[in-house]
Amino acid sequence: MKKKYKKNKNINQSSFYFEDYLETNKKNHVLKKSNNFQDRIYLLFFFFFSLILIFSIKITHISLNKKDIFNNEGEKSQFFLSRRDIVDRNGMIISRNINTFHAAINPKLIKDKKNFLIKLRLNFPDLPIDQIKVKLEANKYFRIKKRIDQIEKDRFWALGEKAIKFEPFQARMYTHGDLFSHIIGQVDYDNYGISGIEKYLDKELKIKEKLNQPLELTLDSNIQYIINKELNNAIKTFDATGGGALLMDTNNGDIISLVSLPNFNINQRKIIKDKKFINKITKGVYELGSIFKTFTIALALEQKLVDTNTIIENIPKKFRCSIHEITDIKEHPKNLSVEEILIRSSNVGSVLLAKKIGEENYKEFIRKTNLTQNPKIELEEVGVPHKLKWNKCKLETVSFGHGITTTPLQVTALYAAMINGGKIVIPSLIKERKIEDPKLIISPETSNKLRNILRKVVISKDGTASLANIEGYYVGGKTGTAESYGDKKNRINTFISVFPSNKPNYALFVMLENPKINKDLIYNYRGVRTKAPYNTSGWNSVYVAGKIIEKIGPILAINNEEFINQYVVEKFN
Repeated sequence: MKKKYKKNKNINQSSFYFEDYLETNKKNHVLKKSNNFQDRIYLLFFFFFSLILIFSIKITHISLNKKDIFNNEGEKSQFFLSRRDIVDRNGMIISRNINTFHAAINPKLIKDKKNFLIKLRLNFPDLPIDQIKVKLEANKYFRIKKRIDQIEKDRFWALGEKAIKFEPFQARMYTHGDLFSHIIGQVDYDNYGISGIEKYLDKELKIKEKLNQPLELTLDSNIQYIINKELNNAIKTFDATGGGALLMDTNNGDIISLVSLPNFNINQRKIIKDKKFINKITKGVYELGSIFKTFTIALALEQKLVDTNTIIENIPKKFRCSIHEITDIKEHPKNLSVEEILIRSSNVGSVLLAKKIGEENYKEFIRKTNLTQNPKIELEEVGVPHKLKWNKCKLETVSFGHGITTTPLQVTALYAAMINGGKIVIPSLIKERKIEDPKLIISPETSNKLRNILRKVVISKDGTASLANIEGYYVGGKTGTAESYGDKKNRINTFISVFPSNKPNYALFVMLENPKINKDLIYNYRGVRTKAPYNTSGWNSVYVAGKIIEKIGPILAINNEEFINQYVVEKFN
């Protein structure tokens, strides 16, 4: 029995040790599996953390680096000007090159052309879809739209079609739209000037060494805006078909403003063929009427044939020359002084003075002033005055501005000479230029006499330009009513004003084409409320000039110490 007990005891002991070994191995195995699982979790965590970090860095980079993410193949990272900026006299941008795009299509990259055309039709209803369909079928690369703006580019990109490509190029942008359309002109798609200053100074605007130096003009954008607005209002007020205005510095020929209406938006690049859109100031050729009487008076004074107070006696009501009969619109006294002939604007009185001057002297004056030659200005759009033939009665009609044609630009420049001491000025649009020593056309003494007479045209009770008498600006001037050359139905009402007339700095030309009487307009005429009795320049062009001077005067005064001093003296003394 004892032996059996021991044997069983050994067996039990042996079983105990076996069970302990299995439990230990099991625990080690579970522990090993747990460690492997944790390693995988850490690895996955590291992987996702790395992805998040990469995306965060990328998002931060894109947000800080404002790069266009559109399809801009071929776009250069840097912008190099190919044409100079154009600025006004105060440095305000008028014309500048910018980066823009053409939208093009590569048909080979379109999977569903029918669906593509549907999207185009819905998003761009103005596009010629039928033409685009034909081009798609040809399967050749083509431009779908030229000169697209940023909004259009975004809309094209939003279609999500990789077939749409954006071709970068430099486009000319005009910041004022139609404000300088007759002066600045345009460029073509290859940045070559095709009109205006852009064409006339095309090579100058492309000089590599000057690409970072803007071309400075004599124009003032603020004054241009005011004159353009007032002239537009006048065309509506008097139901005119067009108009023009020119503001010039009488001392150096700087053109501060040049407006011709109707105008057009030069950003739209449309071909303009209608003659009503010509530059009326530089290309329009007109008989400017009574404005020429100032030149007749100037010649008579310069040659010492008369003085301002010389009385011309027995002036007839009519003057017959060959088959022509010359009369005055209104009846004047039988005897008039030389200055009264200009103040009252007497045609017959001007004829009598011209006969004193003589044809040869008048011919020489016209030749020296180049009135019948092509005007000189930095534009190719200039008119060609009709060749002047000195046949019978030509001297008589020229004396009061008929039978002779010229441009508003030339006549305004000559008026500047009449009142600046007799110095001929060359009109210009370029601020930095070489100014030659001026030549005298009349003496300073004659010029001073003319200034006094022109002032009386505005302030005298018998004058024709009372509506331009704006307090504080010493306005002087002369009215004219005439016709457009080659079109007798085209009536031209003009007024040239000078101010301040005691020492003029500015000449302002205002013209209305085919104006009509405004029956509802009430004028303050010499302190009396009245309506217009005649359709003459004294009742429309003069009225407009007064409105313009009233608004631009303060701006000019700010830039002219002498002018503001004169204004203050008159206003408060």
